[in-house]
Amino acid sequence: MKEKKVYGYLPDERPPFLQLLLYAIQQVIVMFPATVTVALITGFQVSTTIFASGLATICFILITGRKIPLYYGSSFAYLTAISALVTSDAIMDKLSPEAAQQMALWQAGEVATLPTEAIQYAQFGIVLSGLVSIAAGLIIKFAGAKAVEKILPPTITGPVAMIIGLTLAGNALTDAYTPSATYTGNMGLVWVVSLSTLLSTILFSKYLKGLLGQLPLLLGAGVGCLVTAIIYFAGGGADSMNLFDQMTTESLVAASVWKAGDGSIFALPAFSLPKVSLEAVVAIMPIAIATIPESTAHMYQLDIYVNDVARRKGVNKKYDLISKLDRNLIGDGIGDMITGLIGGPAGTNYGENISTMAITKVFSVPVLIAAAIIAMVVSCFTPLIRAIYAIPTAVIGGLEIYLFGAIAAQGIAIMIDKKCDMFSSKNIAVIAFIMIVGLGGQYAFGGNIPFPGFENGIPCVAGAAVGGIILNLLLSFGDKKKEKEEAETAAAAEATETN
Repeated sequence: MKEKKVYGYLPDERPPFLQLLLYAIQQVIVMFPATVTVALITGFQVSTTIFASGLATICFILITGRKIPLYYGSSFAYLTAISALVTSDAIMDKLSPEAAQQMALWQAGEVATLPTEAIQYAQFGIVLSGLVSIAAGLIIKFAGAKAVEKILPPTITGPVAMIIGLTLAGNALTDAYTPSATYTGNMGLVWVVSLSTLLSTILFSKYLKGLLGQLPLLLGAGVGCLVTAIIYFAGGGADSMNLFDQMTTESLVAASVWKAGDGSIFALPAFSLPKVSLEAVVAIMPIAIATIPESTAHMYQLDIYVNDVARRKGVNKKYDLISKLDRNLIGDGIGDMITGLIGGPAGTNYGENISTMAITKVFSVPVLIAAAIIAMVVSCFTPLIRAIYAIPTAVIGGLEIYLFGAIAAQGIAIMIDKKCDMFSSKNIAVIAFIMIVGLGGQYAFGGNIPFPGFENGIPCVAGAAVGGIILNLLLSFGDKKKEKEEAETAAAAEATETN
């Protein structure tokens, strides 16, 4: 009987050049929606945000010794904190008249980006937020893995991964039903685009083998764009039937630090340096606490899937990625500092990219380095930025349904792999708290739970994660005594059987 070949690449393996390039483009595509969405919502420069994600990813990979295959991108956890900060009286009073005028236009929805001065104040808080992750990484380094298991057991990291995926479910379906600015045709056709993207991606990941089997998201996006083109030409090429998004050159290069000619071909991103702001530190720095359980959950996910590929390929090597959690958190913190220094929003390693790797079995670090370089190059060439912007939102939504669902499914995989006792009253209580607070906060309060002492509320993922950690520690009192008694009982029973 012919043995089934197992395809996939481990972190220290490098695919052939053409395959590496295709895998890298796929990683850029799945990173792009969330990273750019954060920039659009907060008013940060899109080109700067893309460049920052690539630069931070390369630095992260180098800092972690090229051992951890993760992509750094903008985090949704900081959205409310940044938006509340830049519109606060404390920051508004510091703005020049010109910046204040642009801020008023941004608040009215007439311009897409914040004034650079407002971004600079936020940058200071983002840079210092990196210290939180670095401190967490150093604590883990000196306290050891057992401290991590005690504070962040799989009953916390698993549910946190689940709510990260599930709280984004609304974003996925919203995007799946979003037309372009000029489209006025039958809205049912928008579903045709998103569902054709979703179904083709699923079918490709299930049935295609070899190289094509490792590019389901890239091929799925291609199918969605093809369906969009058919709808456009079937409507006679009218803008009213155009689902492709369009951005003008002027809007993309307005704040560029340097551009060739009018910037229609080449324009450097709008880099800026931070300005000192204690208000930014108070508003943004604490949010970094929420990304620590998220980043830890991602490491558990990677550890499971990478070692599964190694086992299937017959590689006699243990990829003990979870032992590198300290490096991961330190790398995350330095990533925040780097992106904050040049003008990008705060971030963390990306679940979407992990889902892509889990689906395709391609965990190659060189692929992620190539993806980071591509992102940085794309950010400087206006036609490439416009081409990526042109991908219909409905296509992105179709991919998101799969990716965000995969993030949630990986949370379940963490608990299964670590053999969580689902009959334990403590475990059930912790999981129940995290799931309900995380999901309830998203769908009842729009992501920020009202709470005394917090003017803008507590981000639901942060509240669920931190609350779950505290609850787990409180319920852990007496565990050692109970474990000792159980061990003594088991030893006595074994001695009785021997006699």
